[in-house]
Order: sequence, then C-alpha cells, then structure tokens
Amino acid sequence: MSEDSRTVAIIAHLSAPFATLVSAGSLSLLGPLLIWLVKKDDPFVRRASAAAFNFNLLIWIFFLIGWLLVFTIVGIIVAIPLMVSLFAVSLWCHEAHSGSVR
Repeated sequence: MSEDSRTVAIIAHLSAPFATLVSAGSLSLLGPLLIWLVKKDDPFVRRASAAAFNFNLLIWIFFLIGWLLVFTIVGIIVAIPLMVSLFAVSLWCHEAHSGSVR
C-alpha cells in the first residue's frame, strides 16, 4: 500500500462530510463514488471508497427522511436534531476511519 493509496482513501472518506456541508446532504455519495470509479484498480482504495459509499448511502437515506420530516409541523421537531446528529455522526465516523487508514 503506497502513500498515494492512503491519501486517496482518506479523501474518499473526507469528501462526503465536505459535500454534505456544501450541498445540504444531497451530494455526499458523489465523492466516494467518483474515487471508486477512478481508482478501482487499487484494491485498498476500492475497499475504502466502497465502505465510504455504503456508509454515506445509509446516512443519505436518513437525511432524506429528515428532509421529508421538515415539511410537516410535528416532524420539524424531530428532523432538525436528526439532521444535526447525522452530520455529527458522519463526521466522527469518517474522521475515525480515515485516522485508521494512516
């Protein structure tokens, strides 16, 4: 495993929280998917980007539920804390995993 592979794997994980901030959660799948498509010949990067994509798919589904809840009066009470906690968990998990990549 080269230093380049580790760097790209870290970028695969950290691209998702960055994209979540920029796009309000809608593009968090794009970073890991693009890295997987470009670097799928490297097994380490492929595993890391696939793991980041799968994790972000789950978070994205919960964000979608949160956005749907925003449009209801009772749901907004649940949606805002749900979305804030999802972002915090996503950031923490990506930081923890990218730290183990190093």
